[in-house]
Amino acid sequence: MTNQRNARFGFWRGVFYLLLGVGLVLTVMRFTQGLGSVTNLSDRYPWGLWVGFDLLCGVGLAAGGFVLTATVYIFNIQRYKPIVRPAVLTAFLGYVMVVTALLFDLGKPWNIWHPIVMGNPTSVMFEVALCVMSYTAVLALEFSGMVFERVGWKRAWKIQKAVTVPLVIFGVVLSTFHQSSLGTLYLIVPGKLHALWYTPVLPIVFFVSSAMVGLAMVIVESHLSARAFGRQLEMPLLSDLGRVLAAVLGVYLVLRVFDLVYRGAAGMAFGFTYEAMLFQLEFAVGLLLPLALLLIPRVRANTHGLYGSALLVVLGFIVHRLNVSITGFEGAQGGRYIPSLGEALITLMMIAIGFAAFRFCVRTFNVYPEEAHEPVLAPARVAAEAPAAVLGRAQR
Repeated sequence: MTNQRNARFGFWRGVFYLLLGVGLVLTVMRFTQGLGSVTNLSDRYPWGLWVGFDLLCGVGLAAGGFVLTATVYIFNIQRYKPIVRPAVLTAFLGYVMVVTALLFDLGKPWNIWHPIVMGNPTSVMFEVALCVMSYTAVLALEFSGMVFERVGWKRAWKIQKAVTVPLVIFGVVLSTFHQSSLGTLYLIVPGKLHALWYTPVLPIVFFVSSAMVGLAMVIVESHLSARAFGRQLEMPLLSDLGRVLAAVLGVYLVLRVFDLVYRGAAGMAFGFTYEAMLFQLEFAVGLLLPLALLLIPRVRANTHGLYGSALLVVLGFIVHRLNVSITGFEGAQGGRYIPSLGEALITLMMIAIGFAAFRFCVRTFNVYPEEAHEPVLAPARVAAEAPAAVLGRAQR
């Protein structure tokens, strides 16, 4: 079993280094020769994979942080506390990846700081930029408790614990603003975005879907980390999350169906057009099928059933965000946008770095509950033990 795990780890480590090497070469090309050297972006399609997936999907997939912290610290449902730390870590790394993706997508990435001092209060994009920057800082502060605990800064750790609730409240407010405002961005293009996705309630759709996929990502992350680190799954907690996820999926289904019927766009969903088929894929894979599965108690209680259902929700969410950001515009633009190989490889590189960063943090900090109650190490002891710990992990 150990040999199989080592072989699997060796394979994925090789994939990681391959993606990192190719991605770094493409990164140098992008920042020295411009966007056109590695992307299929143009004046017709200025927003492509890096906005549709890296930004819109990345922000939503990181929503588990604000959902679980609000559940534990605001609504005081303490039984979910054991899975708060990995959710916060996933959210923090997700937002770091979002900001990194923006650096790749912006024509002048060195001007990314401009909204801080040149803000336009009437711009939705300004509000999104301000909230994303602020929430990334909040997540860094929430994550800092694990760092203080590891290095033995007891006073800083106690201060961080004391301000956790205000940080969580502030983070939930910021998340509510920018998760919905990402949908608001598309309200200014009623003549361009396809009627299957353009709706005045798109901000609400974006917010509810972010809460939905945040719960699903917690389940997916727990399953993957359990396999990667040989941990025991917290199945009673995750089964409860599966029941909550089913309820949110039901709310989301009612919202989407009612909106389509109210706007008279429901008939378009049953056609055989390019847009209709992708809409059907989004609805069937990411909504109807996982909802039907999660309503079955035996599926929620089964490790693979719960994980598979949550993974379907994640995939459906990704299809929806790509439909809104790419598919829905192609008809009005009179063509098809297909991401270049360079765009895809840079995105895969960032995903690989995110996985590697998560693994490093789990190995270094008290991310999971069974390690969270260990005594805080003194700084001198950390300094003495760190080289040996790193060497031991390398040998394993």
